Amino acid sequence: MIDKKVKVKVLGEERLVSEDATFEDLAKEYEDKFAYPIIMARENFTYHELDDKIEGNSDIEFYDLSNREANRIYFNGLIFLVIYAIKELYGKNTIVFVRHTIDKGLYIEVNKPLTKEMIKNIKDKMQQTVKEDRKISRLTVDRIEAIEYFEKIGDKTKAGILKYNINTYITLYKLGNIYDFFFSKMPNSTSKLGIFDLVYLNEHGFILMYPSHYFPDKIGKYVHHPKMFEIFNEYHEWAKIMKVENVTDLNQILSRGNIGTLMRVDETIQSNKLLNIAREIHRKRDKIKIILIAGPSSSGKTTTSLKLINYLRSFGLRPKKVSMDDYFIARKDTPRKEDGSYDYECLEAVDVEMFNDHIDKLLSGKEVLVPTYNFIKGIPEFLRKESLEKNELLIIEGIHALNPKILENIPKSKKFKIYISPMTGINIDNHNRISTSDNRLLRRIVRDNRTRGNSVEDTIARWPSVREGEEKYIFPYQDEADVIFNTALLYELGVLKTYVEPLLYSIDPRSEYYVEAKRLLNMLKIFLPMPSEEIPADSLIREFIGGSCFKVD
Repeated sequence: MIDKKVKVKVLGEERLVSEDATFEDLAKEYEDKFAYPIIMARENFTYHELDDKIEGNSDIEFYDLSNREANRIYFNGLIFLVIYAIKELYGKNTIVFVRHTIDKGLYIEVNKPLTKEMIKNIKDKMQQTVKEDRKISRLTVDRIEAIEYFEKIGDKTKAGILKYNINTYITLYKLGNIYDFFFSKMPNSTSKLGIFDLVYLNEHGFILMYPSHYFPDKIGKYVHHPKMFEIFNEYHEWAKIMKVENVTDLNQILSRGNIGTLMRVDETIQSNKLLNIAREIHRKRDKIKIILIAGPSSSGKTTTSLKLINYLRSFGLRPKKVSMDDYFIARKDTPRKEDGSYDYECLEAVDVEMFNDHIDKLLSGKEVLVPTYNFIKGIPEFLRKESLEKNELLIIEGIHALNPKILENIPKSKKFKIYISPMTGINIDNHNRISTSDNRLLRRIVRDNRTRGNSVEDTIARWPSVREGEEKYIFPYQDEADVIFNTALLYELGVLKTYVEPLLYSIDPRSEYYVEAKRLLNMLKIFLPMPSEEIPADSLIREFIGGSCFKVD
C-alpha cells in the first residue's frame, strides 16, 4: 500500500509527512528543540490537540508550557488529573469543587473531610498516573446521552449546563474510567503533566500548584493570602444564599423572569460593602488623611472611587481625588520592554519623586502646581493648583497605589489602602471555573470599544502585556491593603455577553487573535443573554456598558 504524503512547514522547514500522521507523530521529532513537553499544535490559524490529524499544505507550530494557550491547556489537564486521582482513591461519588485561583495556585474543595495524609495520597496517585503515561481520550458523544450519564453519576451541575448547549454532539474527555466535560482542549497524555504540587489548606480543601507560562519550570512555595481567601469564600457563601452558584442557576433565574430581583439585591449587597468601608474610614477620620485605591485593569476603580467619595460626603467628610496617571513621565522618557515597546505599567513610568513631594506638601497645607497628563501629546501639563484643607481627605487611585515605595515617608496610620478586583464567584459547573482575568478582559473589550474606539483585536493584543504588568506591579502588593473590595456581580456575565458577542464575532478567522475570541465565545454561549434596562445608573457594570450616572469615560 502506498503511503501518501502531504506537504507541511515546521519551524521554517518544508517537509513531507504521511497523510495519516497526527501532530503527536510529528511532535516527537521536534521534542529536543523544546525545554518542556509539547502540549499543543497550531496549523495555519487553528489550535489543535496533538491527537488531531495533520491536514497538510500548511504551516505548523508546536507549543510547550512557556506559551500562554498551551499553559492554559496544561492547567486544565491538571484539573482533570486531580479529579481522576480523587475519584480513584475515594470513590466516583466523591464530589470535587474547583473554586478559585490564589497565589499561583487553584483552591479545590471535596465533599468530605480532608487530612494531610489524604492530600499526600492524592499527590502520589497523580504522580503514579503521570508515570503510567495514561491516555486522555477525546470522545464525540450525543449530548442527550451525556446529560443522562452525568445525571446518573449525580453531577447535576454538569448535566444542567449541557442543557444550554444546543449542539447535537458534544466533546467529552476520558481518563481511565472517568468521563468529564471541559471548556478547554486537553493534553493527550498524563505523561505531559509532571510539574505540579498539592498543598493541604484545611479539612475542606487544598491548593493545586501549577507552573505559569512566565516561569514554566518552577512551582513556587504557596503563600496564603487570608484577606483574599476570605473575600472569595464570602462571595461563594453569598452565591449559595442567593442560589446562584453556577451558570445553570443564573439561567434558570432569568428564564423564570426573576433577574430584576437578583440585580437589585446584588447591587444592594455590593453597595453596602462599600458603605461599610466608608464607615470604617469615618470611624478613623481623625487619623486617616489618604485613601489609596489599587487593582488590576477593568476592576471598576473609577466607579468605586466616585461612589466612595459620595458615601464619605454623606458622613460629612470632604474627599478630594488625585489620579496617579497624571504623574506619568513624558512618553519619550518611558522605559521600554525588550521588544522596544513602552512599559507603561512599570513604576518607573511614574514620576514617584514628584508625586511623593506633592502629596507631602499638600498634607502640610501648601499649595501645589499639579500636573494633568495629556495622553494625546504624551506629556504632563501644569495648568492647575491644588491645596488641601485640614478637614479634607485625599483619595488616590492608581495601579501602583499599594506599592510601599509610594508615600513611604508618610506614617502608615495616616493611610487607608483598598485593593479592588472582580473576584468572580459564579462557576460554569463544579469543574469549570470562570477566571477573574476573563471577567476583566470581557469588561475591557466592551469599554474600550465603546469609549476609546479600540477594536477587539487591539484589546486582546494588548491584554498579555497588561497581565504581565499586573503580575509584576499589582498582585505582589495586594496584602498591603487594609480592606479588599470585590467588584464582581453575580449577574454581570449574562449582561456582558449581549455587548461583547458581536464584537468577538467581528474578528476574522485568519487573525492571530481569532483563537482567543473563539475561546471566549465558547464560554459565553452557555449564558442566556440578559437585559440591562433594570441595572441602576450607579452600578459598577455601567462603567463598562455605558449609562453610568458618574463621569467614567
